[in-house]
Amino acid sequence: MDFAALAAARYSLRKFDPRPVEPEKLALILEAGRNAPTAHNNQPQRIFVLQSPQALEKADACTAAHFRPPVMLAVGYDPSVSWKRETDGKDHGEIDAAIAVTQMMLQAADLGLGTTYVGMFEPEKLLAAFPEMVGTCPIALLPLGYPAEGAHPARLHGDRRPLEELAVTL
Repeated sequence: MDFAALAAARYSLRKFDPRPVEPEKLALILEAGRNAPTAHNNQPQRIFVLQSPQALEKADACTAAHFRPPVMLAVGYDPSVSWKRETDGKDHGEIDAAIAVTQMMLQAADLGLGTTYVGMFEPEKLLAAFPEMVGTCPIALLPLGYPAEGAHPARLHGDRRPLEELAVTL
């Protein structure tokens, strides 16, 4: 599928098939996150792969979004590594991590898998549940897996503002 078609067809999957994600597909998705562009190439993004029933249960307890995927990626950034803009100190770690999430979402879609960006979670609870994440700033949970039978885009998926409202030529 070409990029424009892929970007238009990708949707937030909220109904997952329980079958596991193949390791080679997961590796490609993680590689897409690793290859994401970052400010000054500092690469502050951190990706935690949650696959065990225990890890998935702990992550599920940190959010009100319960999709029961076979894999959950918890994505954040390391603020000790992220670039800060010199003029005002703006930390670009969250931006860098969000770019990594976007690339992983698109790679997953290209492989026939689905994702949804979950920002509705409790970061402090997630950090307490996963000591391995301490020192990072979590920005998203990314449920990942195959679409379940009957899964479809949300009703508003295709609604887009006119390009003229979003892009201004000067």
